[in-house]
Amino acid sequence: MSDTAPTAADLSADIARVFAAQQEHQWDVKASTAEERKAKLAKLKDAIGAHTDDIIAAVRKDTRKPEAEIRITEVLNILGNIQLNIDSLEDWMKPTEVIPTNNPDDKAMIVPEARGVCLILGPWNFPLGLVFGPLAAAIAAGNCCMVKLTDLCPNTAKIAKTIVEEVFEENEVAVFEGDVSVAEALLDLPFNHIFFTGSTRVGKIVMAAAAKHLASVTLELGGKSPVIIDEGADVAAIGAALAGAKQFNGGQACICPDYVFVKEDQKDALVDSFKTNVANNLYEEGKINKEAIAQIVNEGNFARVKSLYDDAVAQGATVAAGGVLEAEDLTIHPTMLTDVTPQMKILQEEIFAPVLPVMTYDNLDQVISYIEARDKPLALYIFSGNEDNVKKVLDRTSSGGVTVNGVFSHYLENRLPFGGVNGSGIGSYHGHFGFKAFSHERAVYMHMEAA
Repeated sequence: MSDTAPTAADLSADIARVFAAQQEHQWDVKASTAEERKAKLAKLKDAIGAHTDDIIAAVRKDTRKPEAEIRITEVLNILGNIQLNIDSLEDWMKPTEVIPTNNPDDKAMIVPEARGVCLILGPWNFPLGLVFGPLAAAIAAGNCCMVKLTDLCPNTAKIAKTIVEEVFEENEVAVFEGDVSVAEALLDLPFNHIFFTGSTRVGKIVMAAAAKHLASVTLELGGKSPVIIDEGADVAAIGAALAGAKQFNGGQACICPDYVFVKEDQKDALVDSFKTNVANNLYEEGKINKEAIAQIVNEGNFARVKSLYDDAVAQGATVAAGGVLEAEDLTIHPTMLTDVTPQMKILQEEIFAPVLPVMTYDNLDQVISYIEARDKPLALYIFSGNEDNVKKVLDRTSSGGVTVNGVFSHYLENRLPFGGVNGSGIGSYHGHFGFKAFSHERAVYMHMEAA
């Protein structure tokens, strides 16, 4: 394929034509039955399965992710999500009956209906999974969709376009390749709903564009997700869990632990566990196996992370583990920093890399006050055997989701809503919540006697 991504000017006529076609076709799609929607989802699932090798090759070329990670996040998770929509769709589409307050002989119901023509804008960290997951929900809810993958993963965007064109007519689902100007051109259109996954900075741009047309939005953003290690917790197990989390996708996940609070007398044991796990999982004869960890996505992001790291070290942070940043192939070795302080940039910006700052604390109230004073994170992790302390943290903080005594679990459970709050996002999805994100709950009241 060409190294030059198409621009909005190249695609402007196509974008306008497809949008107009979807606007016209949306009413037929909205009226589709559960069986018709399930058939589309099944066809999409089959196409993804048939292109598994192509998907793995494309994502690997774009990101250097380990094949096992790609298979899980960009294939198996998508297939499982599509199947959940297929299995549940009839129940999700059923109206919810309500007994009228003033006249119980009348009928009332809440009917989920399609939002209409939707825009899905995807990120680079899970370029296919975080597009096809929302797309499955949008299809289940009876919408038309225009889809734009990130231009940082052009090979993945190309295979996504191939798959979609095999399954759908463009007046129902269409994928557009190209640079950021294409996304900007799409955002100028009066979509009914916009689903965006990415940074908080870009999320504000998307929300401003949506406001021009009063489009509803789902914004899946990020933020600095804290880890609280309570006194008496098993730091050996926790260090291993945190090392695994920071190695996953090279630490480039929106729910990745971003900084840690630990008691001073537990810090050294936490560091030792982190170092041991990294050494066992990533190193062979003292040399890192680069095939086992994703690279940082591009030079710009590598430079950003290195700047955060350099600033912390310059201000007195201790490199307790790792500390090797290889610019030539964008590899950052899993790193743990201790003696960090709030004025360091690494505690002010989302890191999005396998670098983990550690702070110590004297009492839980200090930790809670620190979290309360900052933007609400996407995820919060608490390791504790003390139910009262867990409840105190839950009562006194706010975050998109929480996992207690583990990492990522609230994300992996599809019966829970996944999403942020304020700076970390608006709205939620996964499972039934994804169907609801792409649906309007329509109130219907029926007088049973003619007026």
